[in-house]
Amino acid sequence: MSNDLRSFHQHLISSRKVLAILGAGLSASSGLSTFRGAGGLWKKYDAVDLATPEAFELDPSLVWQFYSARRKAALAAVPHRGHKALAKFSERWGNRFLTLTQNVDGLSERACHPRDGIVHLHGDLFTLKCTNFNCRYKESGNFREPLTPALANASMDDNVGVERIPESQLPHCPQCNTLLRPGVVWFGESLPYDAIFRADEYISAGDVDLVLVVGTSATVWPAAGYIEEVAQRGGKVAVFNIDESTKWPDGWFFQGDSAEWLPKALEPVIGRV
Repeated sequence: MSNDLRSFHQHLISSRKVLAILGAGLSASSGLSTFRGAGGLWKKYDAVDLATPEAFELDPSLVWQFYSARRKAALAAVPHRGHKALAKFSERWGNRFLTLTQNVDGLSERACHPRDGIVHLHGDLFTLKCTNFNCRYKESGNFREPLTPALANASMDDNVGVERIPESQLPHCPQCNTLLRPGVVWFGESLPYDAIFRADEYISAGDVDLVLVVGTSATVWPAAGYIEEVAQRGGKVAVFNIDESTKWPDGWFFQGDSAEWLPKALEPVIGRV
């Protein structure tokens, strides 16, 4: 893969449609944990083990404290120049640019990324859903902190312990009084149908000449499938990441901080950020 910015710029400005796939590495530049490798623990718990329906059923208090801590961290984080560059590109490119984000922190929206130009593959931290199968209550854009008084001490700080919070003091549905859950996609759950439909529709319509892969290895479904489909149709791939874990024969790899690379890469369209 090439790291020639000039050839990337030439391809960018001649592209008919562009797709972006965003991962945790983009948020890492804003100080948020990726929960991968050495940063995969919250307190003494493996973050992957907490992100399952089974964990929530077994110990909703523990899981809600984990997600409350993540909500706090996300609200305290600040979108960086990379987020802003993508947002500005979306404003300029309109329906010729679609962003698929695996991130749940809401930083893209806080960078003023147009909402109709972004698809959340894994849900987001600020959506709440009722756990009652017969209740369809869902609340988006809930930035209240804390969600309940009992969750006020939830923290990313390893020196702050985990409390035993009674289920009655956790968030409950205002319609049926059943326990609420975070509106994220847990391991073992299907991705949102509307998100997959939107992505499939955009790609299958054709003319996607470029995929921006930012802060993710994009080696698992559906991201890997989207990239492969675009590549098979003649599109090129540009990867912006710390690690060179994704390689495509026809494309670019810009190694380093996406907060620094994205403004330079998108400058021909957005100007200086």
